[in-house]
Amino acid sequence: MTQVGEGQEADESAPPVMTFGAPTAGEVLAERYELVEHINNDSAGRLVWRGVDVILRRPVAVVLRYPGGDSATEMLQAAVAASRVIHPNLVGVYDAIDEADRAYVVREWVDGQSLRDLTADGPLDPARATAIGNAVASALAAVHATGMVHGNVHPGTVMISDEGRVVLADARTDGADSQENDIRAVGGVLYFALTGYWPHTEAPLRGATAGHGRAAIPDAVRDAAGVLAAPRQVRAGVPAYLDDLTMDLLDAQIAPPSSDVLAAELARLDVPAEEEHYLDNSGPLRFAAETGEEPSPLAAAGGRKVALGIASLLVVALVGLLIGISTLGDDGDKGSQADQPPAPTSSAPAGDATPAANEVRKLAVKNVRIIDPDSKNRSEVGGAEKVIDGDEDKGWETETYRDRPNFGNLKKGMGVWLDLGEPHSVKSVQAVLSAPGASARLISGTTNPPSNSNGDKQLVANYTDFIGQPFEDHDGATMAFNGFDADKKYQYLLFWITELPPSEGGFKLGVQEITVQGS
Repeated sequence: MTQVGEGQEADESAPPVMTFGAPTAGEVLAERYELVEHINNDSAGRLVWRGVDVILRRPVAVVLRYPGGDSATEMLQAAVAASRVIHPNLVGVYDAIDEADRAYVVREWVDGQSLRDLTADGPLDPARATAIGNAVASALAAVHATGMVHGNVHPGTVMISDEGRVVLADARTDGADSQENDIRAVGGVLYFALTGYWPHTEAPLRGATAGHGRAAIPDAVRDAAGVLAAPRQVRAGVPAYLDDLTMDLLDAQIAPPSSDVLAAELARLDVPAEEEHYLDNSGPLRFAAETGEEPSPLAAAGGRKVALGIASLLVVALVGLLIGISTLGDDGDKGSQADQPPAPTSSAPAGDATPAANEVRKLAVKNVRIIDPDSKNRSEVGGAEKVIDGDEDKGWETETYRDRPNFGNLKKGMGVWLDLGEPHSVKSVQAVLSAPGASARLISGTTNPPSNSNGDKQLVANYTDFIGQPFEDHDGATMAFNGFDADKKYQYLLFWITELPPSEGGFKLGVQEITVQGS
């Protein structure tokens, strides 16, 4: 069971991390987090403990740093930044506290092991490696959509739970990395999963040197000229399309795609073993420069056929994606994105105010209301328009409920209903909340009943298509729903809240802004 912060355990001969102020089993930090078991130390000088949140009665991982103060600033800043993004493939960050003599971060406990430990008995089969790469790319897409960088992607921070859930942990904020390095590191993760060797991409394995320490990761195989061996040269059975994709991501001469495009491509390649044959003809997404030709499919028996530039089709996809992602970080001007014409692309020339059919952009919400099926006085249904006004400082909020986070056990939930005016392909939905600690789902339906108690009851009963990913038991002030079915269109969406975060005097939540991206 691995919960190492940096993903690299300290050398057995390393001196103790702390003496005075060392934590002990049974100690309760911040009057809330009880330390249960010391798991390990990492090479960054941090102690990792298994603990329990005595208020919410859930297991947590507690990562301690001694001393606190300036020496722990980067760790705490990274934790605060990570807590703002919630995604099923990101480890939830619950708290970050500096007590001067020591600092600690409280995050989700994952029953499982790191990718580094998972491959101890040998590399993974291609299907599982693809699934892990897909999960990591999806997590990075959520991080990058907010403008942030993870900066610490490697086999030690990729964790696989006993139930098979893949999560990315321990982001950094030291400014030494970029989104491009994050994406190239996905290639490193794929390479490691397929071969058991780390290729030392531009996002190197922090704190790990080949051949040093009991948990060191061996360097990748290279020829006499230092050229990296492709996965298919290291082991048999690696499909050509996965080999090409991995090596393209590691090739500094080939511009990588955005994390969102990469996640979509890995999702396409993540198929059951019995269906892999169709990929031999379709090939992987090729990252190429201007050649004037479309990227050709990869032949089943062919070697690595890397084009020299980005094909026009990929350019359109990337530009459209960047337009969509940029709206996630807009400055809150009302209607600023919906009212402006799309930026010129190869499929939407300058001066053409009509966006391309497949262009990802911020979708206008035509109608919004609060759904409250279990209330008699409906005192909380006002102010729904603040959720889509472009101002994150203003929003709709619930009343304060005492005793329990599930609306005081008085309601099954409440929701924000959105009408997009007509069916659209949806790429992502982002909800900015007033505080971390809420649980919510995104649901779609096809009915629009009256705005009253009976109508709300009908709506909740008929909305059964859960879309995006569930966010139960995850904390974060921003929920980014991705993973929508590209073949389906949606007009009515319901952001359904089931648990409220702690607030003064009880439990309360504000929904500051909801943004829908699609075409």
